[in-house]
Amino acid sequence: MKRIIGFITNVIPRQWLIRCSYLFSILIRPFYVGNRVECPVCGGHFRKFLPYGYGNATENRLCPKCLSLERHRLLWLYLKQRTDFFTAPLKVLHFAPEQPFLKRFRNLKNLDYTTADLDSPIADLHLDVTKINLPDHSYDVVICNHVLEHVDNVNQAFAEILRVLKVGGWAILMVPINPDVDTFEDPSITDPKERQRLFGQYDHVRQFGKDYAQILTNAGFHVVEDKFFYDYSEEQRNRMRLARRGEEVICRCEKVIE
Repeated sequence: MKRIIGFITNVIPRQWLIRCSYLFSILIRPFYVGNRVECPVCGGHFRKFLPYGYGNATENRLCPKCLSLERHRLLWLYLKQRTDFFTAPLKVLHFAPEQPFLKRFRNLKNLDYTTADLDSPIADLHLDVTKINLPDHSYDVVICNHVLEHVDNVNQAFAEILRVLKVGGWAILMVPINPDVDTFEDPSITDPKERQRLFGQYDHVRQFGKDYAQILTNAGFHVVEDKFFYDYSEEQRNRMRLARRGEEVICRCEKVIE
């Protein structure tokens, strides 16, 4: 299974992965019946999670039911426990909407919820995060996870997200982080194999590092680093598989002044 999923994610275009993923989850679910792991997003219990990863899949990551990964499960708990996302009347813009969240967020009566992506078949709007064709001060919340490592002009993306946020609004901008290094990039590197080696994936243009919170601060956000991941016991974290190394801290990126 590990090799199959690694091959699929590396070869099949993202649009088709999105279209076929729910059918895949229905077909694979009976093979993962058990109670060793638990997904807080869908409430499912399984003998283990599915392997996942581009090219080189890692064991015990992907929920067989809702297709959540570690970062999705941690973010779900964060939104539930640390924010009023599920109760307050909020206008939300969600870039690259993740499938574990899409229907669940759309069904929340308190949200005015819009999704956006360059090419996703499940998004409401086709938008470039570096050129968001929407009015200033439009949204209470912007969610844009695991997108910015793909964007050439990341500072322009930060500026655009700040622009469409209302004063007092906040954004969740999760990225893959290597906690052993500072952020680095090299625009001259275009070979997929070199990008895989240096940046962690064939289509990444940078590797974010331990200075990510400072980068967000320099971009103009007021950053609140939340380490509530550590409120859970090691047993609970392992059972829910809440975060990979470097993803334990969630940065709430607030717009405090105009």
